[in-house]
Amino acid sequence: MSVIKRALGSAMIAVLLGGCVGGLGPKTPASIYDLDAPRSFKDVRGSTQAQILIPVPSAVKALDTDAIAVKSDGTVITYFSGGQWSDRLPVLVQARVIEAFENSGRVRAIGRPGEGLLIHYQISTNVRAFQLEVDGGSQGVVEIAAKIINDRNGRVVATRTFRAAVPTGGDSIDPAVKGLDAALHSVLVELVEWVLVRI
Repeated sequence: MSVIKRALGSAMIAVLLGGCVGGLGPKTPASIYDLDAPRSFKDVRGSTQAQILIPVPSAVKALDTDAIAVKSDGTVITYFSGGQWSDRLPVLVQARVIEAFENSGRVRAIGRPGEGLLIHYQISTNVRAFQLEVDGGSQGVVEIAAKIINDRNGRVVATRTFRAAVPTGGDSIDPAVKGLDAALHSVLVELVEWVLVRI
């Protein structure tokens, strides 16, 4: 009986040690990808002294992640395995929306909830699409719905959906990210221009 116990004990130790050694082996880290905010706003006509709040955009669960999405067959969503966004996508989009308004030089103040601003307007957004679409040619697709809300009375001032699709020239992760970055750039330029002529 003691021989069997010793044999089992030795086998368990070997398994545990094997697992530890395997865990210490080198792993290939996923690449971290960021998005840029636009810096040039040639067609901006308005400016505002209002203070603007940018909450975190809403998004369906499939997009509320740091994974980079790929959509095929119209409805199937998968993710690239070799890279991820630098933050959850809605948080990353919120940061770039704020930067876009700041880069325009046309707003008095803009920020996130909890930063102590005396808010006049909120820009409520929903990320409807943010993925590489591979049906009929690969393209980075970004679609964001926005509402301008008067924070004093809750009235919706205006609503609009912004969409851009940029051909990527390939379906690997690097061209996909470049296409999505360019599509977001286009959407944010339009968003900033639209907001500034309405408040």
